[in-house]
Amino acid sequence: MAKIEARLQAFGLVLPAPVRAPPGVRLPFQFVRVVGSRALISGHGPQNADGSIAGPFGKVGREVSFDEGYAAARLTALSMLGSLQRAIGDLDRIAAWTRLFGMVNAAPGFNRQPGVINGCSDLILELFGPEIGAHSRSAVGMAELPFDIPVEIEGEVELAR
Repeated sequence: MAKIEARLQAFGLVLPAPVRAPPGVRLPFQFVRVVGSRALISGHGPQNADGSIAGPFGKVGREVSFDEGYAAARLTALSMLGSLQRAIGDLDRIAAWTRLFGMVNAAPGFNRQPGVINGCSDLILELFGPEIGAHSRSAVGMAELPFDIPVEIEGEVELAR
C-alpha cells in the first residue's frame, strides 16, 4: 500500500467521492490541472464521504464556531486530496506542497482566519511530514463563499517525475 494511503487509513480518514454539485450548478473547470510537474488545485470546500457538500454552513464567528471552521478546513484538505488522487493516481507522487490559499467565510469582526485554515495545513503536515508537507500559505476572510460553505482552499503541489 502506498505511504500516504496507509497514513490516511491509520488515521481512520476516507477521501471523498467527486463533488456532487447542487442541482442546477455547472462546474465547467478541472478540479486539478496538471501542467508539467505542477498540479494546480482549484478551490475546494468541505465534503462528506459521498461527495456531497458538508456542513455546517454559514459564517465563521456567527453560525459556525472556530472549531467547526477548523474541522471544515480539515475536510477540505481531504477533498483536495481526493481530487489529486483522481488526477495523478498515487498521492506518493507529490514531491512538495508548495502553496495553499485559504478563504474563510467570515462574520464581520472575525479575524482568526489563520487558525481556521490550520485545519488544512495541520492535516497536510501530519500526512506528508515536514519536508514534503511544508507550504507557503495565505488565509483571508471573505464576505461570502459559494453555497454558504465556511471555507474554500486552493493550492499547488510539485510532482515527482
